[in-house]
Amino acid sequence: MQFIDPGFKGHNPGHYETAVVSKGMLYISGLLSIDPDTREPCRGDIVDHCRQTLSNLDRVLAAANCRRDQVVFCRVLTPSVDYTQAINAEYAAFFGDHRPGRVMVPTTKLHMGSLVIIDAVAELDA
Repeated sequence: MQFIDPGFKGHNPGHYETAVVSKGMLYISGLLSIDPDTREPCRGDIVDHCRQTLSNLDRVLAAANCRRDQVVFCRVLTPSVDYTQAINAEYAAFFGDHRPGRVMVPTTKLHMGSLVIIDAVAELDA
């Protein structure tokens, strides 16, 4: 097992790693819509939150030398189903023609005021 360091500022207070490689797969823990360099929460609307979270995903993928088209599955958490259309649009723009499996889970209030949290799994040998 190998841990991937995307260079996010500050110590992760939770008992988990941001990203772990195991048996050719990259497992990315839930990424918040916060600036990874300042740890400041996103202050914009759902589109801004989604873009920030996807940017954080891109950063983790780059740290693992992994491409977007190697992502095989994502889980998207959001506090309201009302955000579904906006999230779908940003998600489609991010992945383009690549369509990884996905589940979107409406939930309650998210950590640090995030409106989107995404975790992902990618195949490194693809």
